[in-house]
Amino acid sequence: MDVAEALATRITCRAFCDTPVQRATVEAILTAASRAPSGGNLQPWRVWALAGPELAALQHAIKGRIATGALSDGQTEYNIYPPDMGPPFSDRKFAAGAAMYAALGVAHADLAGQMEQYVANFELFGAPVGLVFAIDRSLQQGQWADLGMYLQSVMLLAREHGLHTAAMESWALWHATIRQALAVPDELMIFCAMALGHMDEAAPINRVRTERAPLAEFAVLRGF
Repeated sequence: MDVAEALATRITCRAFCDTPVQRATVEAILTAASRAPSGGNLQPWRVWALAGPELAALQHAIKGRIATGALSDGQTEYNIYPPDMGPPFSDRKFAAGAAMYAALGVAHADLAGQMEQYVANFELFGAPVGLVFAIDRSLQQGQWADLGMYLQSVMLLAREHGLHTAAMESWALWHATIRQALAVPDELMIFCAMALGHMDEAAPINRVRTERAPLAEFAVLRGF
């Protein structure tokens, strides 16, 4: 699989098969991804890869908190989205959410269905492997960009191995629970989690494809 095909077929997979992923495959993906660009070679990414009982224990801790009526550990340590985000970004986010819920058959007024999908995030949509990513809280925007490039590299390498992913910043809502469960050092900030596994090809949610703006809308080419 070439890079263009990996990019074209990468989606946020929201329904996985329970087929196991071997530790050697996870190690190969995480190691190869470390060749991602990194300004000054800081390599700011930190990763916890979990499967089996270790993953189940973390999921149990989060779902236990949700069972008490909580929806987060309180204020997130960073803004997942800008507080006053306007168009076109807010329009794109709304459209993506509407397409997802339509595929799931969850109506706008179906609060129980929406809550079920919220909980599914922390079940990793059934994926057998969960990755938790963190970054040193002393670092700044340039290093966050490096972390993003590492994440992208993981997702593309997963496609090379015939796997799919779902990167979820929603896990930052449970930063304190994750920190305690995984003994994450205080100097690290939880950024996101990622589901990794084999896609359930039959699930309608996995047929959703978000649109991308045409080149003319975001790029200026001169001097050609």
